[in-house]
Amino acid sequence: MRIVALLTLRNEALYLQHCLEHLVAQGVEVLVVDNGSTDESAAIARGFLGRGVIGLEHYPYPGYYDWHGILNHKMKLAAGIKADWLMHCDADEIRQAPSPFATLKEGVEEADRQGFNAINFDEFVFLPTSIEERHEGTDYPRRMRRYYYFAPGPLRRVNLWKKTGQAVDIVSSGGHSADFDDRRVFPEPFVLRHYIALSHQHAVDKYTRHRVYSKEEVERLGWHRARANLQEQAIVLPRPEQMCELVGDRFDRSNPVRKHLLFKR
Repeated sequence: MRIVALLTLRNEALYLQHCLEHLVAQGVEVLVVDNGSTDESAAIARGFLGRGVIGLEHYPYPGYYDWHGILNHKMKLAAGIKADWLMHCDADEIRQAPSPFATLKEGVEEADRQGFNAINFDEFVFLPTSIEERHEGTDYPRRMRRYYYFAPGPLRRVNLWKKTGQAVDIVSSGGHSADFDDRRVFPEPFVLRHYIALSHQHAVDKYTRHRVYSKEEVERLGWHRARANLQEQAIVLPRPEQMCELVGDRFDRSNPVRKHLLFKR
């Protein structure tokens, strides 16, 4: 079975090495699309060519975060990829199958064997809980242990689907869900570890300085509204007591969070 992840990125050097190493170890090949990075992202991706990365494409950066265009471009690329399953993912994520599966590939093979054609991920958001805590340049998937279970609604991360030749829409949901006829979602959710910021300063830079949102996406599509006009003072790290602590590989789903804890309201 061939599983290909579609990974578009812009200036994700802090994450990319860990992300690609993990996906390859999980039995997943990766098509990387660089969105005009000015850091070392493209060079890191080139280092994996022939070692799990099957190609490095380029999507031009128009001066703002063109998420609608990026998603449409991914769908065009997906149509031409020879694969059994496809996954839409981002560089700040670590994806894994639930126990007892050792790898994503093993879990997908079992879902496929049972006749399912889509897989949902439960999202667990990892964040630092103090200004002093910084994880840039570290093995953050091992170091960061505090998380919250982010669950604003059911089946919101159906990002892994079987390629059957029929039309698949990931654009309408803003990339959260692959929608298609006769979708049959595997009943056991997989795990998405989301490392949205590696320090408070990283969060400030990411959401108030380095990202400009499309006016059309904000005003017409209703995307990014919580983040489009963020000021630095609105980014506040959660308190330790608001978070769960990862023990082994067991995730606590008993206290779902409906809105991200990083942004003060």
